[in-house]
Amino acid sequence: MKIIAATNNKGKLKEMRAIFGDLATVVSLSDMGVNIDVVEDGDTFLHNARKKAREIQAVTGGIVFADDSGLTVDALNGAPGVYSARFAGENATDEENVEKLLLQLKDKEDRTGHFVCTIVLLKEDGTEYVAEGACSGVIAEEPHGENGFGYDPVFYIPELGKTMAELSPEEKNQISHRRKALDKIKEFLK
Repeated sequence: MKIIAATNNKGKLKEMRAIFGDLATVVSLSDMGVNIDVVEDGDTFLHNARKKAREIQAVTGGIVFADDSGLTVDALNGAPGVYSARFAGENATDEENVEKLLLQLKDKEDRTGHFVCTIVLLKEDGTEYVAEGACSGVIAEEPHGENGFGYDPVFYIPELGKTMAELSPEEKNQISHRRKALDKIKEFLK
C-alpha cells in the first residue's frame, strides 16, 4: 500500500517511514512530483490537517495523510500552537523559534508543554479518519541534544531525564505525539 504524506519535511518523513515500516510505503509530495504549498490558515491543528489532506488528494487521487502538529505551552495559553513553525516569523528557523519561546518563558514558573499532532487520512473513496496524539513534558531553560528538529532540544521529558533531542530516533518514536497519532492510523488501515 502506498500512502502520500502531505509533506516534504525530512524529519517528519523519516519518523513516518520508521513507524509505518512494512505496512505501507510512505511517499512525499516531491516523490510524487507534486509542488503544492497549502496555506495553513486554520486556527486548529484539525482544520489545517484536513485542508492539506483534501487539497493534496484532489491532485493525486491516492490515499493521503496530512498532519498538523506543534507545541502548546500552558503558561502561554497554548501558544505557539498552530503557529509553532512560524512562531518567530514566517521564515523563522528552528533556532529562532526556540529563542522566542525561551524568552517568553523567562520569568514563568509553569513550563509545562505538550507536543500535539492531528492527522487526517483520506482514502481514495473520500473516507476520512482523524487521529490525535500528544506527548507532555517541560520546556527546558536552554537547548540540549543534537537529534530531532523544531522544539525537540528544549522539550524535556521528566520520566526519561532527557530532552527529545537527546533521545535516539528509536526512543523518540516510542513516545512521540506523532507516533501516538500514526499508531491509530495504522490500526485503522489494518
